Amino acid sequence: MDLAPIIILSLAFVSDLFLGDPKWLPHLIAGYGKLIALGEKIFRKGPQDSPRGFLLAKGGMLTVILVAGTFLLANWSLELLEQQAGMPLYVAASSMLLFYCLANKSLIEEGKAVFEHLREGGLEAGRKRLRRIVGRDTQNLNEQQIRTATLETMSENLSDGVIAPLFYYALLGVPGAMAYKMINTLDSMLGYKSEKYLYFGRAAARLDDLANFIPARLTALLMLLVAGPVPPEAVKASGVRFVCKEGKKHSSPNAGYPQAALAYILCCRFGGPNDYGGKRVDKPFIGYGTRQIEHHQINRAAKINNSVSILAALLIIVGFAIAGN
Repeated sequence: MDLAPIIILSLAFVSDLFLGDPKWLPHLIAGYGKLIALGEKIFRKGPQDSPRGFLLAKGGMLTVILVAGTFLLANWSLELLEQQAGMPLYVAASSMLLFYCLANKSLIEEGKAVFEHLREGGLEAGRKRLRRIVGRDTQNLNEQQIRTATLETMSENLSDGVIAPLFYYALLGVPGAMAYKMINTLDSMLGYKSEKYLYFGRAAARLDDLANFIPARLTALLMLLVAGPVPPEAVKASGVRFVCKEGKKHSSPNAGYPQAALAYILCCRFGGPNDYGGKRVDKPFIGYGTRQIEHHQINRAAKINNSVSILAALLIIVGFAIAGN
């Protein structure tokens, strides 16, 4: 049995569990961001009022080049490293690259930091800290809205930052996880519905929707599996039925499913109107629970994130073991 995929996953997962995102360590995603910014600068040269089709084509070309290039370069480099330097260095390099693709610890730390700043420093401190992890305007949010936004982000990014990279690692190895992170970074930089990116970033946004379709739903299912007892009010409908009904209300085809799962578990309500760039955006509510989110529930959310991450990693390891026999 080839133990390399199991060892790579184990090393990467444990490293993320203990190290998170060390500030002293150069990060792969920061490099992705610089590469995307350079690519945008090159591909957006010329008249800014280019025809829609031209912008769609240029944005699509940039997306394909960066995603395919990431996969092929990572695959070629790791194969060459294995052949020339041997298995130990191959495993070490692969583990580090996969570690860069995971963000469970940092996600939990950021969520807890918002709750702590809110409790210790009050509204302004909570709003300021929240700005680090959300795109919405935070200057007018109250305590409940700050806590709600934090938990929404934690549930949504559990899929983007942990389960999706693990999913693509299981299917396509380290190059697959790295290509997924490029897709996700492209969407975060170009996938806006603003005048500037509506057409140029459409390919990146659509590819991100496609790449996250299965992982988002898998994340929600795993959240329900590890949740344990839920408030009595929540069990009026099955968790799966609730997630399927409420998750599709989100404007994103994927983000609503993990959010719906956490709303079910906590018997609370997410979504609703929010301000972005000074403009009110009316979003539907996800869930219909009436419970207020209290400070201690950040620990429940963190426990769910950790449990889902560990369960996903274990399932992949078991899958590798079965496939290797």
